[in-house]
Amino acid sequence: MQNGYFRLVNDFNGYGIALYPPVDFGEEIRTEEVWKYLDDLRITYDKKRIEAQIHFGESGICHLGEGDCPVCDETYSLEVSEDGMMATVRFIPPSEGGKRLTLGNFLDDIKRKNIVYGVQDAALQEHFGTEGLYCTDMLIARGRKPVMGKDARIEYSFNVDQHKRPAHRDDGRVDYFNLTTINQCRKGQVLARIIPEQPGEVGYDVYGKALKPKEVKKETLKFGKNIELSEDKLSIISQVDGHVSIADKKVVVSSVYQVKGVNVSTGNISYDGSIEIAGNVDANFEVKAGGNVVVNGLVEGATIIAGGNIIIAKGMNGMGKGYLRARGDVIVKFLENARIVTGGFLETEAILHCTVSSGSDVKVDGRRGIILGGRVQAANAIIAKTVGASMSTATTLEVGVEPLLIAQLEHVTTAIEEREKTLNAAEVIYNNFKEKQKKGIQYNESQMRYMRSVASLIQEKKTELERLNTRRQALQDMMESREDARVVINEQVFPNTTIVIGGISRLVKDNYHYCKFVKEEGEVKMVPL
Repeated sequence: MQNGYFRLVNDFNGYGIALYPPVDFGEEIRTEEVWKYLDDLRITYDKKRIEAQIHFGESGICHLGEGDCPVCDETYSLEVSEDGMMATVRFIPPSEGGKRLTLGNFLDDIKRKNIVYGVQDAALQEHFGTEGLYCTDMLIARGRKPVMGKDARIEYSFNVDQHKRPAHRDDGRVDYFNLTTINQCRKGQVLARIIPEQPGEVGYDVYGKALKPKEVKKETLKFGKNIELSEDKLSIISQVDGHVSIADKKVVVSSVYQVKGVNVSTGNISYDGSIEIAGNVDANFEVKAGGNVVVNGLVEGATIIAGGNIIIAKGMNGMGKGYLRARGDVIVKFLENARIVTGGFLETEAILHCTVSSGSDVKVDGRRGIILGGRVQAANAIIAKTVGASMSTATTLEVGVEPLLIAQLEHVTTAIEEREKTLNAAEVIYNNFKEKQKKGIQYNESQMRYMRSVASLIQEKKTELERLNTRRQALQDMMESREDARVVINEQVFPNTTIVIGGISRLVKDNYHYCKFVKEEGEVKMVPL
């Protein structure tokens, strides 16, 4: 394949331009390349005549003037991509009597133009070692993109996100006694290790400018007491038998504090690790733990606060003053006259006259599976067998309320609109500049600096938009999960129950069986299971 090309030659009464049409589907002669070549030599020409001959693919000589043909050596045009990663040339043949470039002279010339990296020797040999490849885009230098490295990461040898639900027996009862929610560890056990970072490789553009890869992130092991660091500082090891968890992004090992019961013999209990109580927690006492709290007995009108999960095997009668607060999940036999706040899910067999707030869902199952009176809130779902009672006890169930997410989404959307407006305006300016540049308009250094700043602004706004769109998608995903908020009734819901979904409420006035309440078309609707 050979592109069409042109050359100044002598003709029968002076000189002209010889036109050589393309061969084997090569590219036609570019008229703008011909005009620029002749204009640079200040040679007058008949544009229509040359254009017609090129259009019809005719070879031959178009007469230009009298006298001897101007002597012009082989020349070329050089173009470097915006990112500096590719340099391309188009060679123009010498006129009749002119000299060809030598490979050495050409290499010296592009070196003076700072093209020093990734020179394509084979392509240049093909041109200079033959009769020449003219009016053809030839890649003569290619940069090397940087190779991105890998960030360091921490590999944990224990479950860092444990939300174990209780097992359900065949007879419908829930097994609250065999819950293994504590990460036990042994002395000498490796708890976590660092997988080291892998540095990237520097790249270069055709000017030899180093293109540094994105810096890889290193990791450090953060840990508390009862843990030692290995000699190579890549692993942490437990010094005691105990319970391992993550608190405030630090690995913590604590021996589980065990007590028979919480009463006048113990007073209030506060412990950084997990607490296991074999018996009951009496009224008016307080239990605080940095980890989990497991009560194998009954909780009366007490307060239990846990950085992890709360598990109460025999239930809680709060007496109007009982309070449970867990960063994780709450699993309890039954709840009566108490206030419960959990960052995770709540699972129980009965909720009687309580105020409940769950960061995930509330499941009321087992033999009774009843919610009676009070107010129960959950971010995602409330699932129960029975809600309310025949005496029309006022009961409120609320799901899907996340005002913070809505505010964040509105803020991010506004930021995206502002940056898109700035980006669009900058791209119009930049594209207009490039079009004029292609037409041969020359710009001074001040104008070039301005356009470089516009290009930098475009890249900056694109990067910001990428980050903001990722954040918006994450928020929308979370919002979509809330749009699926629902109240599921596996047996019966009684009148005087209020269902609130995403701020829209409905008062139940009739008995409904085996149904689900969802938000559709701005209303709370009942649909069968």
